[in-house]
Amino acid sequence: MEMDGVNENAWWTLPENFDAPLVTFIDEAQDQHIFGHEDLHLRRIEVHSNTLIQLERWFTASGQTRVTVVGPFRAKQWLMDMIWSVGSQEAYHQARGEEMLQRVRNQPLTNADFDASFRVRSHSWGLSPPDRMKGTT
Repeated sequence: MEMDGVNENAWWTLPENFDAPLVTFIDEAQDQHIFGHEDLHLRRIEVHSNTLIQLERWFTASGQTRVTVVGPFRAKQWLMDMIWSVGSQEAYHQARGEEMLQRVRNQPLTNADFDASFRVRSHSWGLSPPDRMKGTT
């Protein structure tokens, strides 16, 4: 998924990428940790994930931030997985979330990143990988 301002097939030109935004709520500390003070890392995360992220701070009475993500489905899924993992109480998921956060801050996400995230989620949730169809490799 390359971002190219001249490309007529860029992700933001496809209406389906805006049809079903993913929404979650995070606390202020997690907001600051992921997106940085004054959203220092927000733009880089958006560019590297090919998404647009809207942060609505103090959305709830308890002061949570509503995070809305639009973009290609796999990218949205990956980001939500990262946000959930960073905020997890389990050390394994937290460590995985930190790795994911550093990855999206430092380089564009690839299909291999999306595939790896799906495999880990499937394993963690007890889902078995799909069997290969007869006649495919």
